[in-house]
This record gives sequence, C-alpha cells and structure tokens, in this order.
Amino acid sequence: MKKYILKRLLMSAVILIFVAFLIYVLMRCLPTSYLEQVARQKSMQPGSKSFDEWMAQLSATYGMDKGIIPGFLAWCGRAIHGDFGDSWKWTVPVLEKFNDSVWISFVMGGIAFILEILIAIPLGIIAATKQYTKVDYTITVVALACFSLPTFFFASLLKLVFSVKLGWFDLGGLVGRNYEQLSAAGQLADKAHHLVLPIITLVVINIGYLMRYTRTNMLEVLNADYIRTARAKGLSERKVIYHHAFRNTLIPLVTMLGSSLPGLFSGALITETLYSIPGIGYVSYQSMVAGDIPFSMFYLVFLAILTLLGNLIADILYAVVDPRVRIA
Repeated sequence: MKKYILKRLLMSAVILIFVAFLIYVLMRCLPTSYLEQVARQKSMQPGSKSFDEWMAQLSATYGMDKGIIPGFLAWCGRAIHGDFGDSWKWTVPVLEKFNDSVWISFVMGGIAFILEILIAIPLGIIAATKQYTKVDYTITVVALACFSLPTFFFASLLKLVFSVKLGWFDLGGLVGRNYEQLSAAGQLADKAHHLVLPIITLVVINIGYLMRYTRTNMLEVLNADYIRTARAKGLSERKVIYHHAFRNTLIPLVTMLGSSLPGLFSGALITETLYSIPGIGYVSYQSMVAGDIPFSMFYLVFLAILTLLGNLIADILYAVVDPRVRIA
C-alpha cells in the first residue's frame, strides 16, 4: 500500500506541474486584465504618465514583463515558499483573501454534503428495495424534482417564503445588523442562522442525483446472483440488503464522493451570490472577471490539487469497502 501511494503521489506531482503550466498559460492569455484597468485609470489622472508607461511599470512590478516559461518558473519558485503574491483586485495577499473566504464555503458545503449523504443514500436504498411501489415512485419523483430545480428559482422561492412572508430569516448576508453587540456564542449562532437557507438550497438541489445514483446501483446489485444465493441460504432481508448488497453499492458511490472533495472548497457561486455570502465561489468569480491572475492562478491550482487528492482517496477506499480489491 505504501509503495502504491508513493507512486500515485509522484504521478500526481507530475500531473500537477502540467496542469499548473496550462492554467498559467491561460491566465497570461486573458483578453483583459486588472492591470490594464489600473493603468488606464492612472493614465487619466492630471499630469500622469501615459498608459503604456503605466503598463510597463505595473507589469515589471508583478512579473508580467517576462516570457511565459520564465514567468511560470518564477511563479513556481515563489509558490514553493508559500508566496503567491498580492491579489490585484482585493489588494491583499492572495492567501489572506483565500483564508478569509474559503472557510465560509467549506462549512456551508461540508454541512450540506453530510446532510446530502444522510438523506439521499437511505432514500435511494429504500426506493431500490421497494421497486415499482408507491414509495419508489414518490422518491423517484422527488429526486427528479430536486435536480430539475434551477438554483436561482429555488433560492428565490425560499427567500420569498421564509424571509419576505414569514420574516424568519434575513434576505441575505452572513451576519445581522446587531452582530457586533453579540457575545462570541451569539455571533456564532447569528452566522449559523444566516447559513440555514443557503444550506437548504444546496441540499435540495444536490440530493436528487445522489438518490437516483444510489437507487440505480442498488438495483443492479440486488439482481446479482450472489444476492439470490444469500436469500436462498435463509439470511434475513435486512442482512442481505445492508451487509451484502449495500457494501458493493459503496464502490461506485466512493468514486462519486471522492470526486466531491474539490466541491467542498470551490464554493457555490450562484447560491453565495443570491444570499450575499462572501464565500470562495463568489470571490473567485469576481477575481476571474477582473483578470486577477495571482488569485485565479492560486485558486485553480488549489482545486487541481484537491481533485488529484480526491482520486487518490477514492482508490484507497476501494480496498476498504470491498475486500476483493487489493492494491499491489
């Protein structure tokens, strides 16, 4: 196992270098950049230098005057030491802005992810074990309705009902008006209260696909020969389903859940925007629109690392959930 993990880590490092280089090339080829906006604004000031002179100065300051390969090598050298530069849009160090926004999205996405698993997988199993019954049809309709709902429509509907009509929640934002006057526990409760509707939105929108996926895989396993053999031996239906069938259903589920790791840190752009949550999804989008190369570069490479790590974790978990799988 150690040899396999080491081999995969080395392969992941090589893949990461190529992915980072491609991202850097794409960032350098952006049609507009924040530097151009700043240079244009400064050149319009009375007695200021020309646009070209400001561009040359700003490019030299941020290393944009180098070629792509020398610029990428310089970026790698700084990145190894944890220096990702300053964000052009937010005018603070990249890691500082990332740290301020990513944990909001992680908490929101993590809670939603756990609730999705606790709700969708049991319902998918129930639908499969009661195939072609009213229960199965009801769960199937609910699943189809969930992943057919547009995020902006469902979020707007929740805000209309629970914020406008009932007044239970604020229309948006992460904190309330009297946040500064609250105690530490009160501030935590206030933030949790403001995250209720965004989390409900994420859960409802995402559970439909997981329910259908679990049901489909569970039906495939329940029709296998070894399940019929287990039933013929006189095992209880509960043991057949949850000990034999469900464990084999976990194999494709592990693949999907492992690939969900980047989603916990990538944020939910539409949901965060609709609820005015300053998470990493909204921040990264604003950075990319503004041509903020330092922040966008770090964010995309970070997601690439999480994707490679998620695939490695999924491969290792195969051997955990299925004794037939042996990693040599």
